[in-house]
Amino acid sequence: MSTPPTDPIRLTQLSHGGGCGCKIAPKVLQEALAGLSMGFPHPDLLVGNATADDAAVFRLRDDLALVATTDFFMPIVDDAYDFGRIAAANAISDIYAMGATPVLALAIVGMPINTLPMAEVRRIMAGGAAICHEAGIPLAGGHSIDAPEPIYGLAVMGTIHPDRIKRNADARPGDVLILGKPLGVGILSAALKKGLLDEAGYQALLDTATRLNRPGIAFAEWPGVHALTDVTGFGLLGHLLEVCRASGVGARVEVAAVPVLPAALDLARAGHGPGAIERNWASYGAEVVMDPALPVWVQRLLCDAQTSGGLLVACAPDTAGAVLERFHADGFAQAAVIGELFTGPAAVSCR
Repeated sequence: MSTPPTDPIRLTQLSHGGGCGCKIAPKVLQEALAGLSMGFPHPDLLVGNATADDAAVFRLRDDLALVATTDFFMPIVDDAYDFGRIAAANAISDIYAMGATPVLALAIVGMPINTLPMAEVRRIMAGGAAICHEAGIPLAGGHSIDAPEPIYGLAVMGTIHPDRIKRNADARPGDVLILGKPLGVGILSAALKKGLLDEAGYQALLDTATRLNRPGIAFAEWPGVHALTDVTGFGLLGHLLEVCRASGVGARVEVAAVPVLPAALDLARAGHGPGAIERNWASYGAEVVMDPALPVWVQRLLCDAQTSGGLLVACAPDTAGAVLERFHADGFAQAAVIGELFTGPAAVSCR
């Protein structure tokens, strides 16, 4: 059992942000990429950046495609080993979110070498290596720099048959929405940084953020699963909106059905959470209709920046039971149906 560390070096105090809450706000990122050429068109590039999907996909031959992603961030927890585990699980999740099988990882390391003892740097990298071992892939090398704040993550490659890719652009009206992990990681991590998180809350954060989203591999084989993504720094609403925009559909979320980490509920009601919540809402709030009867803290929870969050599945109604069974069998006890998609403009309504 991991517990909140008590040693004097607190990784979260060495950086201005943590986890996927470090991501550039969606609106700012959109402005940065507007009109930017990302290279010449290629007939074998099956998934690029056009739909803000989780990873790039390149066809190697008719029956094999390469899936590639990179993800890194600053510490979300104070324990070095746990930070490495969470960062690695988060990076590998992008491969699972395409339905692919991960095959290889490279480490991305930036450390303040005059501030952080080398023993702690080694523990971060050991945590990342442990998750790669759990995922069954080699950590084959990487790149490191001397940086002012600790940064760790992975570049990950995977493989899949081109016909089985689960794009975020293939959701359909009438699909059921299923979320594999509970929300609240960002809220818990913000509480940790302020010294407000107890041992049980820390364990809940760790358990969910280090759980590998392996069910994505199985979902690639199921025709009734139409689209996948994972919920990370833009929050549930942000990543659901990416599905809606890419697929040309609207979404309806039943707030009472959305799973939440119990330790995060009281903190959310008290207004705790990362600054990314406000940045996220400012970026996409105009595309969300919240039932006026819902309290403000619910809006904040749905925008909470998740780190190594759950898979969001869009599937045919007659496949939903099997999706839930697979999640539950793999240890995702709180996986639940949270809404549906419909024909309409790319927007989300919450009730």
